[in-house]
Amino acid sequence: MEILWFLIAMAMLAAVIGPFVMRRRHVGIQQVAPGSPDAADPQSYGFLRQEELDIRLPGPDQDLLDVLDVVQRTQDWRAAAQLLSGTPKEGEVRWQRVQAFAGAASLELQEKPGVGGAWLRAWRSESPKDAGGAQVHAEFLVQQAWRSSTVGSDDFRIILEEARTVCGEAALLGPGDPVPYIVELAVARGLGYPHEQFDQLWAKVIDRAPEHMGAHLAALRYWSEKWHGSRAEADHFATTSAARAPRGSLLASLPLFAVHEHMPDLVMVQGFYQTAVVSKAMEGALYAVHSARADDPMLAHVRHLLILFLVRSERWAEAMHQLVRVDGHVGAVPWTESSDPAAEYTVYRNLAVAGYEANGGSPATLSH
Repeated sequence: MEILWFLIAMAMLAAVIGPFVMRRRHVGIQQVAPGSPDAADPQSYGFLRQEELDIRLPGPDQDLLDVLDVVQRTQDWRAAAQLLSGTPKEGEVRWQRVQAFAGAASLELQEKPGVGGAWLRAWRSESPKDAGGAQVHAEFLVQQAWRSSTVGSDDFRIILEEARTVCGEAALLGPGDPVPYIVELAVARGLGYPHEQFDQLWAKVIDRAPEHMGAHLAALRYWSEKWHGSRAEADHFATTSAARAPRGSLLASLPLFAVHEHMPDLVMVQGFYQTAVVSKAMEGALYAVHSARADDPMLAHVRHLLILFLVRSERWAEAMHQLVRVDGHVGAVPWTESSDPAAEYTVYRNLAVAGYEANGGSPATLSH
């Protein structure tokens, strides 16, 4: 019996590491010592070193980074308020900036309990009618609930109830702005809104921003089987949204996010990443990326998820074409699901480089 359990364990281990160690025999990838002449060098493609990767954002937003630096250095909230006041309600950028400011305050508080994030408290007390401050405060509470308490605990629910109240205040201060309702989507997931109540909230979101990718990703999580839906309901939501999306919309990539949301921790089926469901979702995401505007602020999110699937599918050249367009920023799913996003991203980047070169690729053959 012990031998049987040993063989089962070895089979499971092989299923996990096999795809990354034993490639096709005629173009196999083998691990070599760092510095070996045969070692693939990601830096030869212009990629940043792991310690230089920015884990705060999925892609560049220099205005945001400059303001974050000022706010955290001076603890003065006014630069943040000015940036948000000049950021249009329409589109994704305002939502991303609200998340970034809230995340910065939350991490400050975690690092310096009772002191960190004082600029956000000052913002709310000194300018209580500022819509941007209320939105950041609501998102801050949501992030605090997940970061500082156990899901389902009394503390968790109390913080999210407060977040819901602040979402209501923010909605009154910024009529027509979808952000307060998008923040509440996470509250709905945490507090377990019944489906009918969630549908009412969702109607408010799409009435204001029918093609908002960030909102759709938040809603998709609610409908997943991990939370308050099922695999079928999440797939239906993703495929329906993708089918209704106009050309150029990244909503066509939603089915790939649905696949990722329901991926088992251990994939035991050989060729899982070549199955029809996964392949179709990947092609939809690639189509979305190719047809989207080059300046779409959600484009980097889709590229990052594609990298994971393309690497696991051994589509090395396609993975490299995505990597050269996002390298430098790794603050996106799937890397942020790891305790060390930069390290997780770097593993996949190195695999892509090794696979690309094992199949005859080089820096000279990779177009940017």
